[in-house]
Amino acid sequence: MSDSVDLDDGSELLDQQLTSDRMVVTSQWSLIWYKFRRHKLAMIGLTVTLLIYLIAATAGFLSPSVPSKFQPKFTYAPPQTIHFFKQNEMGESEYFPHVLGYKTTVNPESFKRSYVIDETQVVPIGMFVKGEKYNFLGMFASETHLFGPIDKKHPFYLIGADRLGRDLLTRTLYGARVSMSIGLVGVALSLVIGVILGGVSGFYGGIMDRVIQRVIEFIRSIPTIPLWLGLATAMPQDWPAIWVYFFILIILSLIGWTEIARVVRGRFLSLRTEDFVMAARLDGVSEMRIILRHMMPSLFSHIIAAVTLAIPNMILAESALSFLGLGLQPPIVSWGVLLQDTQNLRAITQAPWLFVPGICVVVAVLALNFLGDGLRDAADPYS
Repeated sequence: MSDSVDLDDGSELLDQQLTSDRMVVTSQWSLIWYKFRRHKLAMIGLTVTLLIYLIAATAGFLSPSVPSKFQPKFTYAPPQTIHFFKQNEMGESEYFPHVLGYKTTVNPESFKRSYVIDETQVVPIGMFVKGEKYNFLGMFASETHLFGPIDKKHPFYLIGADRLGRDLLTRTLYGARVSMSIGLVGVALSLVIGVILGGVSGFYGGIMDRVIQRVIEFIRSIPTIPLWLGLATAMPQDWPAIWVYFFILIILSLIGWTEIARVVRGRFLSLRTEDFVMAARLDGVSEMRIILRHMMPSLFSHIIAAVTLAIPNMILAESALSFLGLGLQPPIVSWGVLLQDTQNLRAITQAPWLFVPGICVVVAVLALNFLGDGLRDAADPYS
């Protein structure tokens, strides 16, 4: 028995030694991925983030309708529940996915419309049904939707309708495209500005460093909301929606580059005195090659972490501007634009499902923050 215990202990020590040997010879990116996988919240954040972007990319296929379709007689229609079984004439349950229709009544005095479930009105639903045309991945037109009512004449609102009788589920899925893409594109522009100015500030120092840092401090000292309002009100009211979209990106990028610039500056300050940088200088290597070939690879992991943490701020900024009516405007569909309908009392008391886009914002921001925290911890795998 003692021999078997000794053999087991020896095998465990050998496995540990082999594992440590593999960790010594592995690459830095492998170490980062190894440490990142052990961060459970970061893995959950990565999964949710990828799922949201997948949904945004295939919103036309996943949604049962198109965001512009409206039915005024179903204003603020409540959510419908999917029923998977139905009793046949023999009294037996059979698989038959369907939803129940509405009975609508209008109060003649207050003109308030109320809805009652009509159990006699059965609306069958199916998979891969034909519906309104959309562009799949922006490449080709299609009429196939993942699911939806077989008869398009009947209402189909899984999470309710808005003030014009438009399907909120469809508009929320389409809104993910704009809200999530604004985070990516806005951070990409901020990344270019932040890396250039932060790199110049940290590598050269001196008067350039002082000027850039004072500019950063000035921008960060301005209250964010008034700055957004001032820049957003400068947009002409007759601009096309796509111009407004790009102008919002520019606004968010001009405000959001300061954090990335400080991260890059701090890393450049610590790297410019390292032995490998000094050796490259003594060998006569040009400054541009030192920056791109020797210093930037050491920054990639930290830049990725900073970018991931900056995307939620971009999403929140766009949602706040659009909610206040100073950002994106209809017909563009974003989560912030959809939340404009929650500014009236009726939405709060009678149509709480209009807050679903706000829940999507919270989920996306939390997932990206978890992902960013995991990348930040994994950026230094030797810590």
